[in-house]
Amino acid sequence: MSEVVRLTNVHKWFGDNHVLKGVDLSVATGEIVAIIGQSGSGKSTALRCMDHLEQINEGEIMVCGHTFGADIPRKDLKQLRQDVGIVFQSYNLFPHLTVEQNITLAPRSVRKVSKPKAKEIAAAVLAQVGLSDKIDHYPEQLSGGQQQRVAIARSLAMGPKLMLFDEVTSALDPQLTGEVLRVIEKLAKEGMTMVLVTHEMGFAMKLAHRVIFMHEGRIHEQGSADILRNPATPELRQFVSNGL
Repeated sequence: MSEVVRLTNVHKWFGDNHVLKGVDLSVATGEIVAIIGQSGSGKSTALRCMDHLEQINEGEIMVCGHTFGADIPRKDLKQLRQDVGIVFQSYNLFPHLTVEQNITLAPRSVRKVSKPKAKEIAAAVLAQVGLSDKIDHYPEQLSGGQQQRVAIARSLAMGPKLMLFDEVTSALDPQLTGEVLRVIEKLAKEGMTMVLVTHEMGFAMKLAHRVIFMHEGRIHEQGSADILRNPATPELRQFVSNGL
């Protein structure tokens, strides 16, 4: 299987704080990788580096055929962002735009898709996330779970090769969390390549082909979901006992 993501000896500092300490990671086409770890372990930073939202200080990253190190020409970022969808715990929807307008904005402005085609895309991705009936609503008229599903639909509208999810359920109650996780599970069944930073251990065990446990800026342990049932290191054992 071809690689969609490859991190090679990636280092990231924030001032004197060495957040990523030589991270090596690859993700194959169609693979679902869950990254877990305590706050400050570097998991969200690693994810943000994949979309070049954070610039690495050392090493090399390849994502969807785009390779970059400590420097990347700005012209290359536009294509990278078209190939990679990223969803955060905050929905970042434009409050003054309808659901349809939020979704069609990027395809029309970035991909130069016609208005009728963009509306077709919006209808299709809203059907994917189960929100066809909310197409004319404004974000304030939606629950948190519905807003997060719209945020996922907005990313899908660009036709990404890779989806990144950064703690997308951490601001939601259990019922709304279930709504969002079912959408991600559906994407998994459709073959989408995904990297998820998550605190939902049960979900990681159920869905992920591979679980990455980060500890103090490094990949401390990785493997199938079995590592959550039978941790090999005391650090993961303690983390799992707190999370399950």
